Amino acid sequence: MKNLSEIMGAQEIWLVLLALGLAAVVAFASTPLVKALSVKIGAVDVPKDGRRMHDHPIPRMGGLAIFFGFMAAVLLFVPLDRPKQGMLLGAVIIVVLGMLDDRFALPAKPKFLVQIAAALIAVMAGNRIEVLSNPNIFSPNPVWVLGWLSYPVTVIWIVAITNSVNFIDGLDGLACGVSTISAATMLVIALLVREQVGEQDVAVMMAAMVGACIGFLPYNFNPAKIFMGDTGSTFLGFIMAVVSVQGMFKQYTIISFVVPFLMLGLPIFDECFAIIRRLSRGQSPMAPDRGHVHHRLIDMGFSQKQAVGVLYVISAILGLSAVVLTAGGADKAMIFLLAMGAAAIIAWRVFLGGPGHEKPEDGGEPEEKEGDGHG
Repeated sequence: MKNLSEIMGAQEIWLVLLALGLAAVVAFASTPLVKALSVKIGAVDVPKDGRRMHDHPIPRMGGLAIFFGFMAAVLLFVPLDRPKQGMLLGAVIIVVLGMLDDRFALPAKPKFLVQIAAALIAVMAGNRIEVLSNPNIFSPNPVWVLGWLSYPVTVIWIVAITNSVNFIDGLDGLACGVSTISAATMLVIALLVREQVGEQDVAVMMAAMVGACIGFLPYNFNPAKIFMGDTGSTFLGFIMAVVSVQGMFKQYTIISFVVPFLMLGLPIFDECFAIIRRLSRGQSPMAPDRGHVHHRLIDMGFSQKQAVGVLYVISAILGLSAVVLTAGGADKAMIFLLAMGAAAIIAWRVFLGGPGHEKPEDGGEPEEKEGDGHG
């Protein structure tokens, strides 16, 4: 694997570090102000049913601080061409929608339509998956040229990933931490494939995303002082979806088909199974339930901190597998994935002793509310 100095010049390394640092400082400093604003306007999650795992009102618009941190770094360090302008405009729409939902608990259908509109803005600005590598390695055609299908395919991808992060937003620090790991994975891969992709902007934007999440996490760890709410979860999903279009899908290799799904593997897996589970029961795909992976870990006897830790490990294994796949090929990635999976099982049995050793703790990220996009 190439080292960082071989991949980027000293000036570019500093740019990535500055973007990460600035986003972290802005997010950390603005979170108390966002918390006060949330309380003032009534964007507070009050536990009203058995799905919620906290026992007292908690402000729920903390994603606004993540947005501030990300935007500060991007506006300062990233040249804004038309695709990036479209991405940021769509992100602003997503954040405004999230703020309204955190305050008024909007119905699912209008939110879904606004998410499609935001995705269309990004797509029409040039953020499109125009070519996909063919996963059939025996096919004579190495790539699929999507043509006009690039528009609906990209919109579906953006909206799906936007909601996938929202679906796992169920425990203190879970969605923000998983997003940090996914963004860090995308950052490393962007550095590794920079020569093929031909731009450093993806790396800088993902550094800003990592920094913004890190700045917010101290307030969001269990017991959380503030939740990121839909404002944060949908914003994180939207940005990572669009940036993956700008970076990962530009490589005309099998990597471009597999890597995005590894990077975002946990939220994609949870979202897919939630939809299948609900449809099999004759329910709406957006209907709230208590069958997500974090719910299952809690029901198995894990505490909130243990459940979040387990899901962090799973996300890290998937992310590192994506990095190894990019740098070393499919064989090394498969060996790495199997080895890390075995190590994770052993560590779970040795250090956690399996589920049942701690009772679930109070103070979780807000669970689903009727009519919203939470899982």
